[in-house]
Amino acid sequence: MSKPIPIPALRAGQFYESLETNEVRSHRDGTPLALVSQVNAGLVRRDLRKQERSPDPFADLSVVEMIDVCRRAGELFMQAELPLNDQGDRQGPEQYVETLSATSGLPHVLCRRNMDKIHSVFAEMPRILKGLTRGLDLSVLEAGIGEQDGVPVSYVPQTNSLGIVLPSNSPGVNSLWIPALALKIPVVLKPGREEPWTPLRIMQAFIEAGAPREAFSYYPTDHEGAASILEQCGRGLIFGDAKTTAQYAQNPGIEIHGPGWSKVLVGSDEIERWRDHLDVLADSVAANGGRSCVNASAIIVPAHGDEIAEALAERLARIEARPAADPEAQLSAFANPKVAEWIDSTIDAGLAQGGAEDLTARFRTGPRRVEVEGSTYLLPTVVRCQRFDHPLANTEFLFPYVSVVELPEDEWIETLGPSLVVSAITKNTVLQSRLLRSPEIHRLNLGPVPTGHVEWDQPHEGNLFEFLYARRAIQRAAQW
Repeated sequence: MSKPIPIPALRAGQFYESLETNEVRSHRDGTPLALVSQVNAGLVRRDLRKQERSPDPFADLSVVEMIDVCRRAGELFMQAELPLNDQGDRQGPEQYVETLSATSGLPHVLCRRNMDKIHSVFAEMPRILKGLTRGLDLSVLEAGIGEQDGVPVSYVPQTNSLGIVLPSNSPGVNSLWIPALALKIPVVLKPGREEPWTPLRIMQAFIEAGAPREAFSYYPTDHEGAASILEQCGRGLIFGDAKTTAQYAQNPGIEIHGPGWSKVLVGSDEIERWRDHLDVLADSVAANGGRSCVNASAIIVPAHGDEIAEALAERLARIEARPAADPEAQLSAFANPKVAEWIDSTIDAGLAQGGAEDLTARFRTGPRRVEVEGSTYLLPTVVRCQRFDHPLANTEFLFPYVSVVELPEDEWIETLGPSLVVSAITKNTVLQSRLLRSPEIHRLNLGPVPTGHVEWDQPHEGNLFEFLYARRAIQRAAQW
């Protein structure tokens, strides 16, 4: 059996091996795949204090040049063998897919789809920045002053670096921090415990494409170290569950990416044609193995809740747990089987309270939690809830899970609560207007658009440019 590969930290682009390591194993058979160096909070704080006094690593590169670096980095990310350490170990795209699948639970086909998603961010960077900056002439960021729509403008960076605390559930979340590099902001990153591969591969692709290595810090660390990254970087992104992210809810310098509680609404003007929208409902729930915050966790309708829930349950019950290398695989395994056990028991406890039924149970022959080739899966679950305040009605789990609830349209806005994505299948302009005015909806899709659909000129959750740069007032005397 081959030895696990050492994965060092990166301290301003330089590999650093720690005496303390975390062994990352295959969730299927326990094979050790990596020894990831662990750094403590003290080292993180010391490095970040030093960074504050360091020269700007992007001083000799323009945003336009960084966009070209992004394009080259995207191709390297998809095709190249990239270094994992300074001992000669490199990882090609197929090895990346295999190890990512083994440690995270995603099947190979979903690993590749997430690769494609990340690559599209590299390739679509001009469009992404145009959307984030509302068409700003990007040379303004170098000059410090310019014009936009004939008005003098000036933008000033709000931080020397962007701190990022990542999860392990889906590699696609790494697409959210990539534009920071195009905007010439260094990144300081803590990878997910079971997913050291993707952020390191992105960083190495950037470095080999010509980005300054000093702009990349990669710190596998504990909770104290993660807190130090968020506290000492001028701006931070944190991904996690509601409990993890709650402590940062009142900090304007930290952007929270927690549960999405995304939803699909079918208006009364479209509800009689609900069968025409079943594909959108199924895709919203099950895409990417149901692991994303943009997956719908609730479907809200004014009528036909029983029929919709049953038809959707029958559709999703056809999705089977398959081996990771199966090209037809649609479900992700749980790297930690105890998480699957907890989710399964939580759903059963909610069903036992009454007022809710697991309709997918009608169409499957066995339990919700199953094992295939040593991996634990949860099969898709559609729960018909009689009220929106039921414990299972507005709940998000890391697999294809959704509740279906009937609710009068005039109660929707007051009831929805925070929603990362809402897909509103309605042509009712009054209802659309009310949804457009709701401050609790981050992304609104009007029409039969799956909740996971992305347009790269639209911000995902917050505007990264406005988070990293602030516009300041600028006035010039005549003739100056």
